[in-house]
Amino acid sequence: MSAREQRQGASDAGLSKQRVVLEAIRLADREGVDGLSMRRLAGALGAGAMSLYHYVANKDELLDAMIDVVFEEIELPPEGTDWQSAMRRRALSARQVLARHPWAIGLMESRASPGPANLRHREAVIACLRRAGFPVLMATHANWLLDSYVYGFALQEASLPFDTADELADMTEDVFLPQLPPDEFPYLNESAAALVAAGYDPAEEFIFGLDLILAALDPLRASA
Repeated sequence: MSAREQRQGASDAGLSKQRVVLEAIRLADREGVDGLSMRRLAGALGAGAMSLYHYVANKDELLDAMIDVVFEEIELPPEGTDWQSAMRRRALSARQVLARHPWAIGLMESRASPGPANLRHREAVIACLRRAGFPVLMATHANWLLDSYVYGFALQEASLPFDTADELADMTEDVFLPQLPPDEFPYLNESAAALVAAGYDPAEEFIFGLDLILAALDPLRASA
């Protein structure tokens, strides 16, 4: 056996499925899921590409495991509190987690073989809604509506060309407003000025829409 093969074997011996999955998440966080390949992952782990197949059969199975970790990070709706507070905490947690893992947004609902954390999460959400008095089908509608809002907001937030209120103010002054003659776009100018004056806060924007949805859903409970 060559020295290179000996080093490779020693490196492979330190692998585990957890290590493989967590390193894949780190790569995706840095470069996006499109930049993730088994070869790239093996290189980051200092292992042979074929050794990864001892832990995951293919990239799709790897993505299943990665998404399961993401679901594990999202807070489950707590028991012992009202349904709106529980769904609010869960949604706020999901937004924070997806901000850390933006590559996951488009994969959360795509897994044909969901992992245990994924299933526990979904069971807990439906259980919270059913115990709150939502009929079976209405609980499903509410779940889909809330998830659509969370994922849609996360996707929009990830694509914004600014991260902070200060960056928005600078871009509004230097980039956006020069493209908006006030006589042609009076309402866009008005909106931009109001947003900058208020101080853009994505968390407040998220909560505004979330609370509207929760309030609209409440009368649909059978026990309301």
